[in-house]
Amino acid sequence: MTVTSSAGRAAAPAIARSKWLALTAMLFAVAMTFIDQTIVAIATPDIAQELSLTRTGSQWVVNAYLVALAAGFALGGRLADVVGSKRMVLLGIVGFAASSALCGATPTGSAATTWMIVFRALQGFSAAAMIPAALAVVVAAFPLAERGKALAIFFGVSGGLTAIGPIAGGFLTQWTWRAIFWINIPVALVAVVLALMSRLNNLGRRERIDVPGAVLVALGMGLSVLGLQQAASWGWADARTWACIAGGLVLLVAFVLFELRTAHPLIQVRIFRGRAFLVDNVVLFFSMIAFVPVFFFASVYSQVSLGYSANNAGLYLLTFFSGFAPAAQIAGRILDERGAKPALVIGGVLGTAGFALWAWRLTDLGLGSQWWAIVLAGAGIGFILGPSSTDAVNRALNASYGEVTGISQTVRNYGSALGLAVLGTLLTHVFTQRLTSTFVAAGVPADVAGPMAAQAAARGNESGAQSGGAGGAIGERIAAAVPMDFAVATRAVLIGMAVVLLVTLVAALAHPGGKAQADDAGVVPAGG
Repeated sequence: MTVTSSAGRAAAPAIARSKWLALTAMLFAVAMTFIDQTIVAIATPDIAQELSLTRTGSQWVVNAYLVALAAGFALGGRLADVVGSKRMVLLGIVGFAASSALCGATPTGSAATTWMIVFRALQGFSAAAMIPAALAVVVAAFPLAERGKALAIFFGVSGGLTAIGPIAGGFLTQWTWRAIFWINIPVALVAVVLALMSRLNNLGRRERIDVPGAVLVALGMGLSVLGLQQAASWGWADARTWACIAGGLVLLVAFVLFELRTAHPLIQVRIFRGRAFLVDNVVLFFSMIAFVPVFFFASVYSQVSLGYSANNAGLYLLTFFSGFAPAAQIAGRILDERGAKPALVIGGVLGTAGFALWAWRLTDLGLGSQWWAIVLAGAGIGFILGPSSTDAVNRALNASYGEVTGISQTVRNYGSALGLAVLGTLLTHVFTQRLTSTFVAAGVPADVAGPMAAQAAARGNESGAQSGGAGGAIGERIAAAVPMDFAVATRAVLIGMAVVLLVTLVAALAHPGGKAQADDAGVVPAGG
């Protein structure tokens, strides 16, 4: 007969409460970071207008966060292993809240662009420190038998929070765009209190941190994205464009070679030798070229071409999530029953069709003719993200959760940053061409129309492009043509997204299929 002491019986409920408290604390912590990926897109036109940002500057407000997030994730995952998850979570929460407050306090004037980009980057680095550590906390808090359920809640809730961004951004922007950053402060306070109450462990592993690798990957990602995004303003013939792109790629190759030779790598590059793990990350990379950037481009389109307010723009983006949310749930069941490949293939087909059909209907200038295509596009992404992320974790051999999360999140956010840069350059190019034709048709001399159109397209907000500086009847004619011109430019972006989803489909077909076996799931908990 087994005898259970009164102390043991009393401790069991306390342990149960502690693990759920830890999960709740981590969800509050990461809530800020996931909402922030989409909430800023809604407010971008208002931010650009008040701070006089160019279109490139507006894109960097979004992309500075994504680049920093991608560049810092691998280091954040490693620090969670070495320094301890509790320290990294608390450091990330405080850093994210402080940088959010400073973003909200951005001054008007010539310093606005630099100020905003710097503190958005600090937000990204803080999130990169926090998210791998938060996942490691959840893993350490739950026993193996309950870990799958806990991780499903973690990924499900955190992914769903992305959908809140457009809605929250629309309502908060009606007061002031600065509120989208200030809202993070009370959320951070709750997260800190819950984290302290949950009595998290702070064990780390005594290992070296690969600082040279962290520097190489950060510079490589930053330079490559800078070159691709600035190509719209510098031009493809400019030496700076190619110097940044080529320099960034060279540094990324140097990073891979360095990681193969160092004893304590930031990323175990050999982990990509597993076919399923490699395919999962390729699928993640290409699907993320569409997923996060679509909120930026669709938000601006809905306000410039459809004339929506920020609040209605949030509802426009919510249409995407009406397809994404149910598809993500179905995909999760497919993953459990049959493995990731069927869900990835379905997602590739739906995503390619959805974005292509959305592009086709975009110039109708009305949600009524577009909504079904938007839902289809959202469903495609919903079938892809959860299964590819979860399967990557399950297939990674001899790596910690902090490290695997660092790898997959680096891939995800680098894809998002590159997508915004490349597609943003495409948008500016097509919009400039359309405006040039509009100016010429309105009576502007051909030798003047091009420079005027380029200047108007670069202003980055509706009022800046409406007349291109022209007045009278010419200005009115140009203003009337801008919504359609911008719609055509956005259509080119969505066609680009359909192409990358087609690449995702091809990659998904190369997945070996099946469910990860027990001996495949060699992931070990990080320092919890």
